[in-house]
Amino acid sequence: MSDTYTYDVSMFRETFETQYTYLNGFLRNVSRFGDRPALHDPQSGRRWTYRTLNAAANRLAHALRADGVGKNDVVMFALLNSPEFIFCYLAAHKVGAIACPVNYRQGAGEIALVIEDSRPKAFVYDAEFGELSRGALELSAHKPARVIVAGTGQPDGAAIPFDAYVDGQPETDPPIDFQPHIYDETTRLYTSGTTNRPKGVPINNINEVLSAHDVIMHFPLTPTDRTMNMTPWFHRGGIHSGGPCPTLYVGGEVVILRDFHPRTCLKYAERYQVTFLIGVPTILAMLARAQERTPSDLSALRGIVTMGAPFDKAACEKYMQLLTPNIFNGYGTTETFWNTFLRPYDLPEMSGSAGRACTDDDVRVVSVHEDGSHAEPDETVPRDGRTSGEVIIRSPAKSAFCYYNNPEMTAQKFYKGWLYTGDMATWDENEFVTICGRKDDMIVSAGENIYPTQIEAVLNEHPKVAESAVIGIPDKLRGEVVAAYIVPSDDSLTVEEIKEYCIQSPMLSSYKWPRSYTLVRELPHTATGKLMHYKLRQQVLGQQ
Repeated sequence: MSDTYTYDVSMFRETFETQYTYLNGFLRNVSRFGDRPALHDPQSGRRWTYRTLNAAANRLAHALRADGVGKNDVVMFALLNSPEFIFCYLAAHKVGAIACPVNYRQGAGEIALVIEDSRPKAFVYDAEFGELSRGALELSAHKPARVIVAGTGQPDGAAIPFDAYVDGQPETDPPIDFQPHIYDETTRLYTSGTTNRPKGVPINNINEVLSAHDVIMHFPLTPTDRTMNMTPWFHRGGIHSGGPCPTLYVGGEVVILRDFHPRTCLKYAERYQVTFLIGVPTILAMLARAQERTPSDLSALRGIVTMGAPFDKAACEKYMQLLTPNIFNGYGTTETFWNTFLRPYDLPEMSGSAGRACTDDDVRVVSVHEDGSHAEPDETVPRDGRTSGEVIIRSPAKSAFCYYNNPEMTAQKFYKGWLYTGDMATWDENEFVTICGRKDDMIVSAGENIYPTQIEAVLNEHPKVAESAVIGIPDKLRGEVVAAYIVPSDDSLTVEEIKEYCIQSPMLSSYKWPRSYTLVRELPHTATGKLMHYKLRQQVLGQQ
């Protein structure tokens, strides 16, 4: 040790690696801000202080411990933004488990694949998703030992009600009978893959802490702030950008928006003096229209943070006039959180771009090799704002640089400490990045990543379909929507028939359903028979 360092690093290393955890950050706030508000649920009218929130999380933690849930076990939950979501998130930290929120917009078959991949010991679902969750559990080969239902709804004999599950459990902090470590996986998020196999993204303790720090630094966020994320918390941008993670780490208050509606959102922002709203550009457009019709007092707002898509200068100027002059726009991935950022002083001049790298991140645009191999990180394209290449990201603080149980996809997406995103972009002399497309034809619709191959696989299983191709076409509200082009193998096939087939498929969530269906005689292919999605898109857009 002395040959490497000028001092004895052993105590620093031991303390840093075992104590610099998300849970300890939250517990510090329980101690110093015990009577301050931490969580507000406008729907029920309930409000938790840091002390009472900690007690609620402790009751769930004790119940999970009694069921044998401990270090590295998975607690999976299909929950709307709700108090129970936060209880699950915090309780998992307290018992050393992995919190795994799932996308409830998926189909039962898709959720079943996630269950089989992570093999949770406990599964918690909102009563609103009872049919979906029961369908997923039935389809899954893995059966969680404990199933819990939150909220009110139809009785379900297989699941225990959440309130009954935690009833009578102690409110005291459970004993920590495991050795915490900053490399412990604490959260696992799933992102869509190019096949039906989902990609589990592990987020470790230090990722959680430094993701919180990133938000605290870039907003900036303080203990006096009230945040309301207008998107589902199961997304990286939901949980980590003005959601439970950074707000409870800094000592602020989370205001719960269970379901997005523009008027409800504006009402809550005014009534509860929300200081930061977080959403996607499509949501901002709806907020602006509602605010224009019936203005709310948004004077408490310190900023609105968006992610997922750029917006043009005219839209940006409108949002700055109607909502708040402090607009932020970030770009990133589930694997690395946000990695470029447009701050209020960048706008509206740089609207349309994704901004430049966040403080602790490196973002580059590199050449694309025809053989599909990774370009070296130093093979950058000219910073001329015209030459396109692939966006790569190095985010040492916010990424574990791998996928759970998926070495093949890890090797495909991560190389020499960089994530190869598959996004195509240009960049300029000041390193402002402008996204211009996808290498792999992914569709981004209302902030959701949709892979054509997954939908095509479902379509091609229909007995009257010979071949299909799915592309994204422009949409004013969602950015893009899914459009399906189908070569029938049977002339009796109708659009209504294939539409109903997609709706009924357990492998397609509703946001992946094509918005248009077109029967065609043929589709464009390469000489080797590969579908040319870009060519089809050119043909379609040329006809519009």
